[in-house]
Amino acid sequence: MALTGIPKGVGDEGDAGVPEVSELVLAGFHDHPLPQLIFAPYGNTVLLANNAAVRHFGMNGDGLSWSKVSDLFDEDSIGYLHIATQEAMHAGFAWTRNLKAANDVAAALDCEHCLIAWHLGEVLYVQMSIEDLDALQRRNIDNEANTMHRAGLSEWRRAERFLREIERRHHLILSAAGEGVYGVDANGVTTFVNPAAEAMLGYHADELIGLEMHQMVHHKHANGAHYPTQDCPIYNAFRSNEITTVDDECFWRKDGRPIRVEYTSTPLIEDGEAVGAVIVFRDITERKVNEEKLRRALAENAALRERLEKENAYLQEQILTQSNHHEILGRSEAIQRIVRQIDVVAKTNANVLITGESGTGKELVAGAIHQASERKDRPLIRVNCGAVPRELFESEFFGHVRGAFSGAIRDRVGRFELANGGTLFLDEVGEIPLELQSKLLRVLQEGSFERVGEEKTRQVDVRIIAATNRDLKQEVEQGRFREDLFFRLNVFPIECPALRQRREDIAMLAQHFLRLSSQRLNIAEPRLSRADVETLERYSWPGNARELQNVIERAAILSRQGRLILSLPGSGTLNPPAPADQKNPQTHSDTRILTASEMTKLENDNIRAALAACDGRVAGPHGAALLLEMKPQTLYSRLRKIDLGG
Repeated sequence: MALTGIPKGVGDEGDAGVPEVSELVLAGFHDHPLPQLIFAPYGNTVLLANNAAVRHFGMNGDGLSWSKVSDLFDEDSIGYLHIATQEAMHAGFAWTRNLKAANDVAAALDCEHCLIAWHLGEVLYVQMSIEDLDALQRRNIDNEANTMHRAGLSEWRRAERFLREIERRHHLILSAAGEGVYGVDANGVTTFVNPAAEAMLGYHADELIGLEMHQMVHHKHANGAHYPTQDCPIYNAFRSNEITTVDDECFWRKDGRPIRVEYTSTPLIEDGEAVGAVIVFRDITERKVNEEKLRRALAENAALRERLEKENAYLQEQILTQSNHHEILGRSEAIQRIVRQIDVVAKTNANVLITGESGTGKELVAGAIHQASERKDRPLIRVNCGAVPRELFESEFFGHVRGAFSGAIRDRVGRFELANGGTLFLDEVGEIPLELQSKLLRVLQEGSFERVGEEKTRQVDVRIIAATNRDLKQEVEQGRFREDLFFRLNVFPIECPALRQRREDIAMLAQHFLRLSSQRLNIAEPRLSRADVETLERYSWPGNARELQNVIERAAILSRQGRLILSLPGSGTLNPPAPADQKNPQTHSDTRILTASEMTKLENDNIRAALAACDGRVAGPHGAALLLEMKPQTLYSRLRKIDLGG
């Protein structure tokens, strides 16, 4: 690069104040102790270089002379060289500290530019006096030392006292620090240890200084695994010249006990290079223990709060959905047999399987078993297996953790966990998908499960009472229900008879339902006449006691002046009247007894008629379930067994 932009003609021979080059030569140019150059600014050419410049730029005399000036300096310096040259050509003198040699001999150069004249084709030249700033700094320090030396012994002692006072104050600061502080050199060797570090680590300073600190106190992880030196953040701090902070690691005391610490490693920089690090640390063992205790306590409180909230919700649900039976009513032998079975099995922890048609009081029997058991102080949790979507069975039974699947925005307690110590009532157990029955079987056998999305195994103590309106033996034979699960559930079977099989209980149940309905509706209780009872006893009651309750409640609503107005579904469901003095109308010669197949056909025809009236709609305010006074789940179960085309 040629130095351009210097106007020609400036500094021609004869200009006032411009010295001749011969004067410099006579003054000892070549032997001058500082590097000096004479160069032509227009040609960017070195004309003369003294011995000091040759040594400074690392070239021989012949190689330096007639070389390009711009080649002697790094690229960032060329602009400053150009500006200084222009200033010297204009004012006769320029000074800059922004030049740096291309061979990087010094960090910066102190350069003086002087305009001189030389009779060689009327060309203008510039002289540069170059000085190493680092060398200048060293000379200043040497000068201060020489000054102190000339001041005599007293000055040396004053300086020594000053340095000792600084050292003493630094020691006091380190001693007063509550945090542990120690230093290491670039090799990780300990250089100092403060008293707080000694107390926390159990070492004396002289046992650590001169040794690799990592191998003494930081050589193992908390689990006992080897901690390689190259992985240590303390070492990496001064290797990468970055401050490193770690909030939870393990230091090892002299007695072999670990302490949990948080620390900051700050590199020590000298001349641009890291020569070690200072580490400040504190013992956080007690704090971490307390944090863990607090975390566990909060987790337990959260789990308990969620469990109580769930239990309360389920109990409220039970209050809203219960059939208002506070005891099992009936004088029939079938009911008395059920009561005796409840007395036998309630005191045990045996699983119970309750079978019977919908509306026969299976849930009431389950509640009676629970209330008579030793688990009565714990909740009775009900699961309607027929109402749980297939994809949510596991979550419903076992719970899930946050993020286990799409929509799992928080942890959820499952029914098994809610029923821990109590009873779990599995209504419509035959509706459980076959592929999920094995997981239910495992809980019944081992008393353990995992929440969905969690590996932690949880133990529960739950008694199972299952109910179904299906023939599970037939389901097992057809491969729709696991045989081993059936045997596990069917430890103590109880069968609830249909209401048509115990007609002697209809009057008592009707009177009970009438009293409850009147109280709920806040009306005077209508009178249930003998004619009303006979009408009720003639009906086949496909919906069993639940249907009877709905009929009585509707009659109470329609009652006028204390007279009950009964409205039974379809006149075809009424049997011929039986004599009033006949105790068992099923055996009277004038009463036509329907066979089981006839009863089934009658019920199926009734369901088809309801579907037709509701345009095929099953659930909802205009659905067949409401018309038949059945639960939608029960109707769905019935529809699966009916050939709707027949």
